[in-house]
Amino acid sequence: MTYTVDFVDVSTTGLESSPVAEALAGLRANEARYYKNKYDHVFVTSTPDEAPEVLDLVTRVLHDERGIVIASPPLEASGFEVGGLRMAYVFYESGLAINVMYAIEDGGKRAVGFKLSMGMDVPEELSAFKFARQRSKLAGEIRGSYFVIKGEYA
Repeated sequence: MTYTVDFVDVSTTGLESSPVAEALAGLRANEARYYKNKYDHVFVTSTPDEAPEVLDLVTRVLHDERGIVIASPPLEASGFEVGGLRMAYVFYESGLAINVMYAIEDGGKRAVGFKLSMGMDVPEELSAFKFARQRSKLAGEIRGSYFVIKGEYA
Protein backbone atom coordinates (compact mmCIF):
# COMPACT_ATOMS: atom_id res chain seq x y z
CA MET A 1 0.00 0.00 0.00
CA THR A 2 1.47 3.35 -1.00
CA TYR A 3 1.02 6.31 1.30
CA THR A 4 1.42 9.97 0.39
CA VAL A 5 2.95 11.53 3.49
CA ASP A 6 0.98 14.50 4.81
CA PHE A 7 3.04 16.93 6.88
CA VAL A 8 0.06 19.08 7.84
CA ASP A 9 -2.10 16.32 9.35
CA VAL A 10 0.54 13.86 10.60
CA SER A 11 -0.63 10.25 10.57
CA THR A 12 0.85 7.00 11.86
CA THR A 13 -0.47 5.13 8.79
CA GLY A 14 1.91 2.24 8.08
CA LEU A 15 3.85 2.81 11.31
CA GLU A 16 1.33 1.59 13.88
CA SER A 17 3.45 -1.34 15.11
CA SER A 18 6.29 0.96 16.21
CA PRO A 19 6.54 1.64 19.95
CA VAL A 20 7.32 5.27 19.00
CA ALA A 21 4.79 5.48 16.14
CA GLU A 22 3.80 9.11 16.82
CA ALA A 23 7.42 10.32 16.87
CA LEU A 24 8.32 8.22 13.81
CA ALA A 25 5.31 9.65 11.95
CA GLY A 26 6.54 13.13 12.86
CA LEU A 27 10.02 12.29 11.60
CA ARG A 28 8.57 10.96 8.34
CA ALA A 29 6.44 14.12 7.99
CA ASN A 30 9.53 16.25 8.67
CA GLU A 31 11.29 14.56 5.73
CA ALA A 32 8.21 15.03 3.52
CA ARG A 33 8.07 18.75 4.35
CA TYR A 34 11.78 19.14 3.53
CA TYR A 35 11.41 17.61 0.06
CA LYS A 36 8.20 19.52 -0.66
CA ASN A 37 9.74 22.86 0.33
CA LYS A 38 13.15 22.35 -1.29
CA TYR A 39 12.24 20.40 -4.45
CA ASP A 40 8.41 20.53 -4.70
CA HIS A 41 8.55 16.71 -4.42
CA VAL A 42 5.66 14.73 -2.92
CA PHE A 43 7.04 12.11 -0.49
CA VAL A 44 5.36 8.72 -1.03
CA THR A 45 6.15 5.56 0.92
CA SER A 46 5.41 1.90 0.22
CA THR A 47 5.67 -1.30 2.17
CA PRO A 48 9.09 -2.99 1.88
CA ASP A 49 7.40 -5.77 -0.14
CA GLU A 50 6.28 -3.19 -2.70
CA ALA A 51 9.72 -1.54 -2.89
CA PRO A 52 12.24 -4.39 -2.44
CA GLU A 53 14.87 -2.59 -4.55
CA VAL A 54 14.91 0.32 -2.06
CA LEU A 55 15.31 -1.97 0.95
CA ASP A 56 17.95 -4.01 -0.91
CA LEU A 57 19.99 -0.88 -1.73
CA VAL A 58 19.92 0.45 1.84
CA THR A 59 20.75 -3.00 3.26
CA ARG A 60 23.60 -3.52 0.77
CA VAL A 61 25.18 -0.10 1.32
CA LEU A 62 25.06 -0.48 5.12
CA HIS A 63 26.57 -3.96 4.97
CA ASP A 64 29.21 -3.27 2.32
CA GLU A 65 30.35 0.09 3.68
CA ARG A 66 30.32 -0.56 7.44
CA GLY A 67 29.21 -4.13 8.11
CA ILE A 68 25.95 -2.86 9.63
CA VAL A 69 22.87 -5.08 9.79
CA ILE A 70 19.74 -3.39 11.16
CA ALA A 71 17.96 -5.64 13.65
CA SER A 72 14.58 -3.87 13.55
CA PRO A 73 12.00 -4.85 10.91
CA PRO A 74 11.44 -2.33 8.10
CA LEU A 75 7.95 -0.81 7.95
CA GLU A 76 8.12 1.53 4.96
CA ALA A 77 10.42 2.43 2.09
CA SER A 78 10.63 5.24 -0.43
CA GLY A 79 12.84 5.66 -3.46
CA PHE A 80 12.97 8.64 -5.81
CA GLU A 81 15.21 10.97 -7.81
CA VAL A 82 15.26 14.69 -7.11
CA GLY A 83 17.75 17.50 -7.71
CA GLY A 84 20.37 15.21 -9.26
CA LEU A 85 20.19 12.81 -6.30
CA ARG A 86 18.93 9.27 -6.08
CA MET A 87 17.29 8.92 -2.66
CA ALA A 88 16.35 5.74 -0.79
CA TYR A 89 14.57 5.83 2.59
CA VAL A 90 13.66 3.03 4.98
CA PHE A 91 11.63 3.60 8.15
CA TYR A 92 12.06 0.88 10.80
CA GLU A 93 9.78 -0.35 13.57
CA SER A 94 12.28 0.76 16.25
CA GLY A 95 11.80 4.41 15.20
CA LEU A 96 14.95 4.54 13.06
CA ALA A 97 14.93 6.20 9.63
CA ILE A 98 17.81 5.60 7.23
CA ASN A 99 18.38 7.36 3.94
CA VAL A 100 20.92 6.73 1.23
CA MET A 101 21.69 9.87 -0.77
CA TYR A 102 23.53 9.07 -3.98
CA ALA A 103 24.46 11.79 -6.46
CA ILE A 104 23.85 10.71 -10.03
CA GLU A 105 26.88 12.62 -11.32
CA ASP A 106 30.36 11.37 -10.46
CA GLY A 107 31.99 13.37 -7.67
CA GLY A 108 28.67 14.41 -6.13
CA LYS A 109 27.52 13.89 -2.56
CA ARG A 110 26.98 10.30 -1.50
CA ALA A 111 26.11 9.50 2.10
CA VAL A 112 24.02 7.43 4.46
CA GLY A 113 21.99 9.33 7.05
CA PHE A 114 20.53 7.95 10.27
CA LYS A 115 17.72 9.64 12.18
CA LEU A 116 16.40 8.44 15.52
CA SER A 117 12.83 9.19 16.59
CA MET A 118 12.26 10.85 19.93
CA GLY A 119 11.88 8.20 22.64
CA MET A 120 14.01 5.48 21.07
CA ASP A 121 17.42 4.32 22.24
CA VAL A 122 20.41 4.22 19.91
CA PRO A 123 20.36 0.74 18.32
CA GLU A 124 23.33 -1.45 19.25
CA GLU A 125 24.38 -1.70 15.60
CA LEU A 126 24.76 2.12 15.46
CA SER A 127 26.44 2.59 18.85
CA ALA A 128 29.76 3.63 17.24
CA PHE A 129 28.17 6.79 15.79
CA LYS A 130 27.82 10.15 17.52
CA PHE A 131 24.38 11.70 17.11
CA ALA A 132 23.64 15.42 16.88
CA ARG A 133 20.30 16.74 18.11
CA GLN A 134 17.90 18.94 16.18
CA ARG A 135 14.47 20.27 17.06
CA SER A 136 11.49 19.69 14.80
CA LYS A 137 7.95 21.01 15.16
CA LEU A 138 6.69 17.78 13.61
CA ALA A 139 8.96 15.24 15.32
CA GLY A 140 10.02 16.87 18.60
CA GLU A 141 13.70 16.08 18.88
CA ILE A 142 15.52 14.18 16.14
CA ARG A 143 18.98 12.73 16.66
CA GLY A 144 20.97 12.29 13.50
CA SER A 145 24.28 11.00 12.18
CA TYR A 146 25.76 10.01 8.84
CA PHE A 147 28.72 8.56 6.99
CA VAL A 148 30.10 9.16 3.49
CA ILE A 149 29.67 6.38 0.93
CA LYS A 150 32.98 5.34 -0.64
CA GLY A 151 31.81 2.53 -2.96
CA GLU A 152 29.85 2.57 -6.22
CA TYR A 153 26.14 1.70 -6.09
CA ALA A 154 24.73 2.81 -9.45
